[in-house]
Amino acid sequence: MDVLVVEPGIRIPLEEFTFTFVRSTGPGGQNVNKVNSKAALRWPVVGSPSLPEDVRQRFMSKYGNRLTGEGELVLTSQRFRDQPRNRADCLEKVRGMIAAVAIAPKKRKRTRPTLASKERRLGEKRRRSGHKQLRRERPSE
Repeated sequence: MDVLVVEPGIRIPLEEFTFTFVRSTGPGGQNVNKVNSKAALRWPVVGSPSLPEDVRQRFMSKYGNRLTGEGELVLTSQRFRDQPRNRADCLEKVRGMIAAVAIAPKKRKRTRPTLASKERRLGEKRRRSGHKQLRRERPSE
């Protein structure tokens, strides 16, 4: 697999991703101090030629807080105890993030409230008003 396929129109070559491996945190027994199994992925979102411009803009607006100052996405994975599975997990996270912004949101078509919904709203207002009128102190006679 030399290409990350998000959907038919979005294919990112794996050469765009840079992986580094460091030691995982947490319990692991004797192996924890000698195996670099945590995967850290770096991907320059701003300079990626594989990402369509509209998808890039939506990605940067939604995940801008996860980008560095240079526009690079940094993800890590340490779910598994070996490098290949953590590497695949990082790629799966990127695929999910891109898939979430790949389809443009539909523009909302403005509609007018129906006559029945207007009447329901006004009837509810009258009912609430009457309920509050009953709570008022009546003048003594």
